[in-house]
Amino acid sequence: MLKITNLTVTAQENAQEILKDFNLEIKPGEIHVLMGPNGIGKSTICKTIFNHPDYEIKKGTITYNNEDLTQLTPTEISRLGIFLLNQNPIEISGITTAELLRNVLSETTNSKVDIFEFNKKLTNICTKLNIPKEFVHRDINFNMSGGEKKKMELLQILLLEPKFIILDEIDSGLDVDSTKLVGQVLQEYFKEKEASFLIVTHHQDILNYFPNYQVHILENGKIIKSGDKSLSNNILNYGFKANIIDGSDKNE
Repeated sequence: MLKITNLTVTAQENAQEILKDFNLEIKPGEIHVLMGPNGIGKSTICKTIFNHPDYEIKKGTITYNNEDLTQLTPTEISRLGIFLLNQNPIEISGITTAELLRNVLSETTNSKVDIFEFNKKLTNICTKLNIPKEFVHRDINFNMSGGEKKKMELLQILLLEPKFIILDEIDSGLDVDSTKLVGQVLQEYFKEKEASFLIVTHHQDILNYFPNYQVHILENGKIIKSGDKSLSNNILNYGFKANIIDGSDKNE
């Protein structure tokens, strides 16, 4: 599904190298988790997949179902069924969430959206996520908390139904109840849609809702260690040093 090969990326602002010979392959129905200290390049990977203008690909390839993403615009990449839930969703004035999603659906399906069915589905999703319905008629993310913005991003996933989802620290800014709700919704979506996930996180809580996943630790712009869910447990218990420097696999 998604394959990243020998990817080297620099920041456009200062030409600093962030990723170097980065490799990752995610097959249909798989969940992969990226972990590592702050500033190690995890969010850079998410944005580079979408050809973000702040980053320049010096070498390497990114393909999705054999489509070369490096030659596509972010809009074209989204049309392929890829969704990025941002770490810090921004506020956008002049357009409401409902207007945005209606336009996106019309463009992706190349047909006129049935307003009645659209509003019905939107209402059901708001109820499911415990989101006030009036939120979708505000300018995008306007006057919302960090946790509310994350729920609004999740609402977009449930409406647009992408097959490949990138979650960049979806659990940051969520309280205990919101984390449980988001985790349960993602768990259900994974089972129903057989989607693939790339999850960036520092915590274990959101991962507890998935039965199996592969974990990758980043250092110096590349993956230096991979493992199953036990690796994320080791990181939680012993930190990155014990899993990066001496490569130990501690178990309680």
